[in-house]
Amino acid sequence: MGAPAAQLLLLLFACRWAPGGANLSQDGYWQEQDLELGTLAPLDEAISSTVWSSPDMLASQDSQPWTSDETVVAGGTVVLKCQVKDHEDSSLQWSNPAQQTLYFGEKRALRDNRIQLVSSTPHELSISISNVALADEGEYTCSIFTMPVRTAKSLVTVLGIPQKPIITGYKSSLREKETTTLNCQSSGSKPAAQLTWRKGDQELHGEPTRIQEDPNGKTFTVSSSVTFQVTREDDGATIMCSVNHESLKGADRSTSQRIEVLYTPTAMIRPDPPHPREGQKLLLHCEGRGNPVPQQYLWEKEGSVPPLKITQESALIFPFLNKSDSGTYGCTAISNMGSYKAYYTLNVNDPSPVPSSSSTYHAIIGGIVAFIVFLLLILLIFLGHYLIRHKGTYLTHEAKGSDDAPDADTAIINAEGGQSGGDDKKEYFI
Repeated sequence: MGAPAAQLLLLLFACRWAPGGANLSQDGYWQEQDLELGTLAPLDEAISSTVWSSPDMLASQDSQPWTSDETVVAGGTVVLKCQVKDHEDSSLQWSNPAQQTLYFGEKRALRDNRIQLVSSTPHELSISISNVALADEGEYTCSIFTMPVRTAKSLVTVLGIPQKPIITGYKSSLREKETTTLNCQSSGSKPAAQLTWRKGDQELHGEPTRIQEDPNGKTFTVSSSVTFQVTREDDGATIMCSVNHESLKGADRSTSQRIEVLYTPTAMIRPDPPHPREGQKLLLHCEGRGNPVPQQYLWEKEGSVPPLKITQESALIFPFLNKSDSGTYGCTAISNMGSYKAYYTLNVNDPSPVPSSSSTYHAIIGGIVAFIVFLLLILLIFLGHYLIRHKGTYLTHEAKGSDDAPDADTAIINAEGGQSGGDDKKEYFI
C-alpha cells in the first residue's frame, strides 16, 4: 500500500474517533463548534499518535505550544500558562492529569470553582487553581488542535507542609551528670523534611532523620532523637527541635522543651562592710546557690565549739565588733541534694577613721566657704578705701568755700573777751 493510501486510512480512522460526529473542514481542521467539551481525550490520543510523513501536514515549530513546570505549597494557588506563537486559527486547551478538560479557550469544561480563567487569547491560555491539594499534583497538558494536535506538558509539584514537631521523652527533672534522650517527630511533609536539634545557641548532633510514609501514600512522617549528659549549667536551658523544609520558605517551625537539672549547692561569704573595724556592726552573708536552693546554713568559727548558729537565715550578725572576733569562719549551705562549705577570714581593724567620701565632701564645702569669706574681705577693703577718699574730698571742698576758715590744718582759737562777750575758750580742729 502506497503512502497516500496509508495517509487516507489514518484520516478515516481519526474521523471515526472524532467526538460528537465532528467533521473535518476543507482546510483540514476540526470544526470547533461541533466539539463536545470534556471528551477530547480520545481524539488527542488518536491523532497525536499518528506519524505524519507528508510535508504538507508537518507543522512548523511556531505552532508548538510551550509551558513551564510549577511548584506550589499545599493550600496555595498555582497559575498554569500555555503560549503558542502561531495558533493556526485553533484554540488552546488545558486538561488535568486525569485527562479531563479544564478549559477550552475561554470556555469552562470542568465544574470546579477552584479553577478560574486568567487569560484567553489566540496566543495564550492561562488558568489558576486555588487551594491546591496534594491530589492536584501531576502532569497537566496544554493542547492545540492543529493537524496534527500538538501538546505541551506542565508538571505541577505540590509541597506538603510539615506539622509543628513534638518533643517526647522528657521527665520532670534531671540530676546533674544524668544522661537523657529526647525524641522529636513531625508529620505531613512532602518531600520528607529534615529535623535539627539545638540547646540554646549550641547545635546538638542527633541521630539521622528517620523517614516513614504516611497512610495517604503522599506525605511523610520524620523523626529524630538526641542523647546528651546534663550539667548544672543546663538548668533552665531550652532544647529546640526545628523542621527544615522548602515549603516553609525560611520560616521557623520548631518546638522547645525547657529542662530542669538538680545539683548540689555552692556558697560564698560576703562581708558588709567589706573592711570591718572595731566598734562597727558587721554582717557576714552566706550566698548559697543550687537547685533546690539551700534550706539551712550552719555557721562555725575555727577553734570554737559548738557551732555558732544553725538557721534558715544566711547572715551572721556582729552588733559590735571586737578584736576577739577576728578568726576564720565557715558557712555550710545545706539542701536535699547535698552541702557545701565556704570560708572567710575576719580581721578586725583599728577604729581609726578611714578616709571616706564624707570627709572629702566636707573638705570641698570648707574650701567653698573660705573662698566666699575671702571675697567678702576683698569687698570690704575696697569699700573702706572708697569711703576714706570720698570723705577727704568733701572736707577740702568746704574749706575752700568758707571766708572764716583758718589757713592752718589745725587752729586753736582762744576767745577771751572776744566780740561775743563770753569767757568760753573754743577750739576748732580741721
